[in-house]
Amino acid sequence: MITYRKSYMAGQYKSTDKLSYVIANDYRLLQVMSRFGISLGFGEKTIQEVCRQCGVDADTFLTIINYVKDGAENRPQRVEHVSVASVLDYLKRTHTYFLGYLFTNIRFHLLNAIDCSVKNEIAFLVLKFFDEYVEEVRKHMEYEESTVYTYVQKLLDGETVSIDSSHLLSRHHEAIESKLKELKNLFMQYYPQTENNEKLNAVIISIYQAEEDLSIHSLVEDNIFVPAVRRLEHLAKMRQPAADELPNTSPSSGEEQLSDREKEIVVCVAKGLSNKEIADQLCLSVNTVTTHRRNIARKLQIHSPAGITIYAIVNKLVTLNEVNI
Repeated sequence: MITYRKSYMAGQYKSTDKLSYVIANDYRLLQVMSRFGISLGFGEKTIQEVCRQCGVDADTFLTIINYVKDGAENRPQRVEHVSVASVLDYLKRTHTYFLGYLFTNIRFHLLNAIDCSVKNEIAFLVLKFFDEYVEEVRKHMEYEESTVYTYVQKLLDGETVSIDSSHLLSRHHEAIESKLKELKNLFMQYYPQTENNEKLNAVIISIYQAEEDLSIHSLVEDNIFVPAVRRLEHLAKMRQPAADELPNTSPSSGEEQLSDREKEIVVCVAKGLSNKEIADQLCLSVNTVTTHRRNIARKLQIHSPAGITIYAIVNKLVTLNEVNI
């Protein structure tokens, strides 16, 4: 059994692997499993069989469990086969777990572990710190639910939305995680010692586990969910090139409106260069590039980089291979 587990952990989990052995190798994957809506009692079934039985996208499940198993390093993952809808459901269930169970449970045990007598002012301050921390996490997750997740759901439903993923990066993960570290340090450095610390130690251990869980959740959002959403946005752009982004004139007449310098800037925009990079490449000032882009938008009635890119391809200023997708 020990030899099997060692060899089993060496590579990536596959759809043909038995889920029971996967969970036995890493208890943290129990949380991943439950957040996909998979219950215990799956016997000797493979990952593929369990996912099919529970209506879970197996590729997405495998992507996340392998990411967690490998240490969830802070780098974008390959998401070609990831279902955005499945990741979205997974993240929503994670929010429910944190706000509906984990923090409530920690607070309950915290109250039983600390001395809340009038003489112990530190206990009240620690409890106040914890409540403020939970409220901060709640606000952050509510923002994601109402803004980010709603936006992504509209994309999934095929609704016409202004495609702009910049708000996906509006995150406060580092601030939230650092506050949890502060809470642990408050206990370890300043809380008065008693003869029996078992209850308090248990709470601190649960805070450590919550910190790890929250960190993994943040990394899954940043390195699986966000890249998958950006890929979905790209597919949405290709499906519906947005008529309001295209010039009303024919491609040839639109091209004639632009000067040679403006055409050069259109090519640079289609290749994904920033204003600063365009300025450096064409030996211009950033202000001059900004003015040219304003004139291009006015002449073509195209105001987004995606629209400019479509225009450049249609008018054969760039090839599809040159475009930064």
